[in-house]
Amino acid sequence: MSVDFVVHSGIGHITLNRPKALNALDHAMVLAITEHLDRWRHDPAVRAVLIEGAGDRGLCAGGDIRSIYEDARTGGTASLAFWADEYRMNAAISRYPKPYIALMDGVVMGGGVGVSAHGRHRVVTERTKIAMPEVGIGFAPDVGGTYLLSRAPGQAGTHLALTGAAVGGADAIHCGLADHYVPSDRLPDLLDALATRTPDEAIRTVTEPAPPSPLAAAQGWIDHCYAPDTVEEILDRLRDGGEAAIAAAKEIEQKSPTSLKVTLRALRKAMTLPDLETVLAQEYRTSHRALRTAELVEGIRAQIIDKDRAPRWSPATLAEVGDDLVDSYFADLGADEWDGGSR
Repeated sequence: MSVDFVVHSGIGHITLNRPKALNALDHAMVLAITEHLDRWRHDPAVRAVLIEGAGDRGLCAGGDIRSIYEDARTGGTASLAFWADEYRMNAAISRYPKPYIALMDGVVMGGGVGVSAHGRHRVVTERTKIAMPEVGIGFAPDVGGTYLLSRAPGQAGTHLALTGAAVGGADAIHCGLADHYVPSDRLPDLLDALATRTPDEAIRTVTEPAPPSPLAAAQGWIDHCYAPDTVEEILDRLRDGGEAAIAAAKEIEQKSPTSLKVTLRALRKAMTLPDLETVLAQEYRTSHRALRTAELVEGIRAQIIDKDRAPRWSPATLAEVGDDLVDSYFADLGADEWDGGSR
């Protein structure tokens, strides 16, 4: 099993244990985590849950992208079952009745955000690098990413979603993706304190003020440039901005035009939806549609398989991505709709 479970001193300890794959999640890991969360929910020996990643590189780099690539390339359905269960796990974490502590040390991407940023106590360090880079592989943010990013201050979440940029711990706290800043060398002290104290008390013994947030300092131009509801208008404003805005435009121009338009609409719609489960249902629709496109296969090929970093997007330009194509990502799935938090 690629995930370890231990109960010690009242803490249900989850360790994602695929360090060579930067603890990427597969379906078996998701099901095991969900099973243990269900079991520990009613176990009086467990008063809190903690999740961390094995190795020294990060918590989790996301889902098993190579498996998704093979599934998309061959017309399979395994990814749909994986996402359905992964999103149920994300929802269960968000409403977990016991304290849920996520150590977001190192790399936290995609599905790694899903197992951490929906928890009650989200701890970042000076080594934290958080990203939702899905637009770079012909996909759109999922695992509740559009829920979280749509609720970040101003347009900071739109900036992160469209550029796929990685941010540090201070920016994660500013964006509402994390709560506490703890130096990485104090994490062992946090684990020791959790053995005898409540999570709130234990975290207070090691937390420090976060450094200044670069995103907070850039909020002015970010809010101005990302305010429009079309990617074309956003790019126009970025290109007319300062050095940082122009750099953001160049990043966005490399991403899948279809994914950019789908992601922007998903963010704007997520702002109006009432809760995480409703947003996850929307994300399941966009993920379901993406699996059946050549865009996802080409994006993963270019970034992960061949690593030539030269995806041939189709449609190749924003102008060629019509509303009908974007609409198709949000169309009702009928009997295939995600069934919420139920199993």
